[in-house]
Amino acid sequence: MDIIVDVLIVGTGAAGLYSALNLSDNLNILLITKDSVDKCNTSLAQGGISVARDEKDYDLFVQDTLKAGKYKNSVEAVKTLVYESIDNINEVIDYGTTFDKENGGLRYTKEGAHSINRIVHNKDETGKELFESLLEALKNKKNVRIFENTTLIDIIINNNVCCGGVVTKGEERINIYSKETILATGGIGGLFKNSTSRRSLTGDGIAIALRHNIKTSDLDYVQFHPTALYDDKVNCEKFLISESLRGEGAKLVNENGKRFVDELLPRDIVARAVYDEEEKSSKPYVYLDISFKGKDYITNRFPGIYKKCLESGIDITKQKIPVTPVQHYHMGGIAVDLSSRTSMDHLFACGEVSCTGVHGANRLASNSLLEALVFSRRASKCINESIGEIASLSLKDIKGMETFENYSVINKTIVIDEFKKMREAIRNELVNY
Repeated sequence: MDIIVDVLIVGTGAAGLYSALNLSDNLNILLITKDSVDKCNTSLAQGGISVARDEKDYDLFVQDTLKAGKYKNSVEAVKTLVYESIDNINEVIDYGTTFDKENGGLRYTKEGAHSINRIVHNKDETGKELFESLLEALKNKKNVRIFENTTLIDIIINNNVCCGGVVTKGEERINIYSKETILATGGIGGLFKNSTSRRSLTGDGIAIALRHNIKTSDLDYVQFHPTALYDDKVNCEKFLISESLRGEGAKLVNENGKRFVDELLPRDIVARAVYDEEEKSSKPYVYLDISFKGKDYITNRFPGIYKKCLESGIDITKQKIPVTPVQHYHMGGIAVDLSSRTSMDHLFACGEVSCTGVHGANRLASNSLLEALVFSRRASKCINESIGEIASLSLKDIKGMETFENYSVINKTIVIDEFKKMREAIRNELVNY
């Protein structure tokens, strides 16, 4: 089966949905996702979205991002993220996303390595609110279709030009030919035994990039979140205990109830401190305590975390939460420019699969959703401006293009080999940047 569209978008997280919303209404757009539409990391995000408070905050926000990233960031990319943050937050609000309010304005919270409170949120389910509002807004676009349970096997190329993708949907194989293709396939958490990511996120976009010698960057920069809810299971999705708890005053303590680290240092430093404390105590977890805040405050501010912990037999209004570091985010990925263009013509990458250079060696808390918004909108603007210059595709034009008949499933050997040594190093020395 063959399908011809103007734009193919692979992934239905924030980057995929937002790029579709920002594309022109006269374009024929198809989004695909390998699972159900909501099985993305965006819907799991708890803490919030970073945003500059005002123009006076620009320089400080830039410096906080650079410092957290060990100054391995692209300064130009960081400035782009910060300077365009307010416009993008205002745009998602226009699309229907709601954030907590205070005194008639947005309520900002603080997380690790931020100098001031600059994170907007919807209780502790910000990602879910963003995802649902963007998906609802897409329903008003008659030029957009979504295929669920559709797996990208490979891209269709011709002389370093991406012309679409080969996908499987059930038992059917489909060639989707497109003028422009956006990879928004998410991260690599599914490759790890313990991760906060969806298990289906297994580095597919990066595997495809490596196969075709598309430029990648910083593949060894992997972030561990210091506070996931501890359990003794392996090879499963771990529940994140948002950094926003620490931003609101929660304390990390050892088995003796003693604090051992400044909870609002960058994530890599806190994760290492937790790991070291676990080594000293021979226990696979430490504790996060917010019980002193009072029940009404906790249940209103963190209803999702309260409910999840209660299901595990932990009442966080009375008890400390056992937590441990797990894989959380990949700063590296497919190298892109400020318009999210890859080294292959007419192929874009947005969200966690990409490497804009914003995060450097360690992502600043709550910058992930912001990056997905800022750079997916930039990709869409680039496509809107240039797509008219591309001759319309027809089956006659593309006849003879290689469609990778021999690939029945994605061969993840490439990406697994790429990360194997890195994973061993991380296991031995958690985060070493």
